[in-house]
Amino acid sequence: MKRHIPNAVTCLNLLCGCLALTFIFRGELVMGAYLVGVAAVADFFDGLLARALRVSSPIGKDLDSLADMVSFGVVPGAIMFKLLSQAVAPRPEESDFVLPSLWVLAPCLGFIITIFSALRLAKFNNDTRQTTSFIGLPTPACTLVVASLPLILANDQFGLENIMLRPWLLLGLTILLSSLLVAELPLFALKFKNLKWLGNRRRFIFVALALVLVLTLRAAGIPLAVLLYVLLSVPGRVRSREGLEPSPPAPQ
Repeated sequence: MKRHIPNAVTCLNLLCGCLALTFIFRGELVMGAYLVGVAAVADFFDGLLARALRVSSPIGKDLDSLADMVSFGVVPGAIMFKLLSQAVAPRPEESDFVLPSLWVLAPCLGFIITIFSALRLAKFNNDTRQTTSFIGLPTPACTLVVASLPLILANDQFGLENIMLRPWLLLGLTILLSSLLVAELPLFALKFKNLKWLGNRRRFIFVALALVLVLTLRAAGIPLAVLLYVLLSVPGRVRSREGLEPSPPAPQ
């Protein structure tokens, strides 16, 4: 029975992704964003349970990637599609402004994130360098950044709506996140083999600072937490290049 527990949690991830899509296309982006958060928690615990119960299997690995493709591939593309649709919609104060005819296709570019997420997941499944760390931004981290946008807009605690709902800004963010997904950028994994400080220093520092950011800034702290994650990975990359830490093994 225990070998099915991690797969059941993975299926919960998939279910949340499917439900998130239904809410997103109904225009309820905030509920979709909350479901993304539940999917991310399930994605974290399925691997943790598999390692704790020692029941890892090729089927579980494939199921995890298929679930991630929905929750952290299709969902962020759908959110960006809806945000870009809002951004290019005519505003009352701009009633005399006529958008170029091809500009109506701009929302479709949000699914670039979906395409690069698929490339990221395929690369991850076949790259032996990523057994203990990541090369490129993980799809859950990318999705959390995108999902935080509707939450920031809903609260609008910093009056950012007029800035965030700009097509070029959203398209720029789409391109940036898509590039980071497949970039040759080594990032540490949030996999705690034990709770000792030695060997987990960066993980503990990241978790503590990320909690402070989210508790202080709420949804606006999520993109900053992901940025912090990337920045904290830089020292490890530098030490690896200098030979102070062993480099990941080359793919076979």
